[in-house]
Amino acid sequence: MKIDSVDFFYLSMPEVTTEADGSQDALLVRVAADGFVGYGECEAAPLPSIAAFVCPMSHGACQPVSASVLGRVLNGPQDIAAIAAAVAYNSMDVLQAAHTFSGIEMALWDILGKARGEPVWKLLGYQASHPKTPYASLLFGDDAQQTLSRARQAMHEGFKAVKFGWGPIGRGTAQQDAEHFFAAREAIGVDGILLVDVGQIFVDDLERAALRLDALQAARTVWLEEPFHADALESYGALAARCGSLKLAGGEGAHNSYMARHLIDYGKIGFVQIDCGRIGGIGPAKQVADYAVQRGVTYVNHTFTSHLALSASLQPFAGLAEHTICEYPASPKALAVEMTANHLARDADGLIRTPDAPGLGIEMNAQAVLRYQVEVEIRVGGKTNYLSPKFS
Repeated sequence: MKIDSVDFFYLSMPEVTTEADGSQDALLVRVAADGFVGYGECEAAPLPSIAAFVCPMSHGACQPVSASVLGRVLNGPQDIAAIAAAVAYNSMDVLQAAHTFSGIEMALWDILGKARGEPVWKLLGYQASHPKTPYASLLFGDDAQQTLSRARQAMHEGFKAVKFGWGPIGRGTAQQDAEHFFAAREAIGVDGILLVDVGQIFVDDLERAALRLDALQAARTVWLEEPFHADALESYGALAARCGSLKLAGGEGAHNSYMARHLIDYGKIGFVQIDCGRIGGIGPAKQVADYAVQRGVTYVNHTFTSHLALSASLQPFAGLAEHTICEYPASPKALAVEMTANHLARDADGLIRTPDAPGLGIEMNAQAVLRYQVEVEIRVGGKTNYLSPKFS
């Protein structure tokens, strides 16, 4: 097969706010190769990602992503790896390249799976796909009472695990934060799995983060996610040494497998969370999953958007029976829900499974794509480098 075309669809809610909710817009990618069509999703700002694909060349190491993708052969996983290597080398100075290629790479796996009649996880070498326990991924409330209500709603919907993130945490006192942690624990009960994400709020301030440890441990929190900037490895390692039974989690900010491995080795995280829409796609995420197994670290997917992204994020660890917890977007915006025609529903036991269908197993909802699409034109020197394509 040969890659014939790559199309980007910038989708957006009518109003986008400062809420830390990545499901307010999306960059859907469609790739065609010899009659097969695959889809992926970039977890990044849509316009810079499109620009990285169509920008004029600045020099040999600053070429548009398109130069390394269009016209390339796609007959097996080794071809996807070769294209990824070409993008990394030829676009090393295009800093958005990894995000742009992430969605393309997902679509390439989708095409390959459809062409071979196999789900992507089989193409990755797994013999079986194991069920995962999804956690409801939610934002902290404006106050502890709202956090309590949101956690109760998640329990009512049948979730066994809840992760609260962002919101007011770290912006006030440690005592105010503790009230949120205990409210969440109260709502989910003694058997519920509680996870906390503070969205890098402490940057690299070890002592401010450490002030929350006692309350997190008292609330029996399983992990503290992203207390620091993704590259603040010294702070991660120092905090990990003071965490006791609590583990640190991170990795969603990794733009390549090396960054994730450094968090494991030097940041001493206990859970590594990888977003296939940022790290360069499914292939590098699988490399991190393999490394996590070697290092005794638990691999977890990161996704907060559509079920296309969710399916892609599950593939790299679908075959890991002991790595069971997974992020599940519990209350995304309508755009993220409606853009796919099918969804990964929880079963009677509250578990989800990676699709057995060929490719990623997700179909798009054309009407929703058309409804949320934002028209974009990029012109350089009087020439149109990009014009929003039509979805059909």
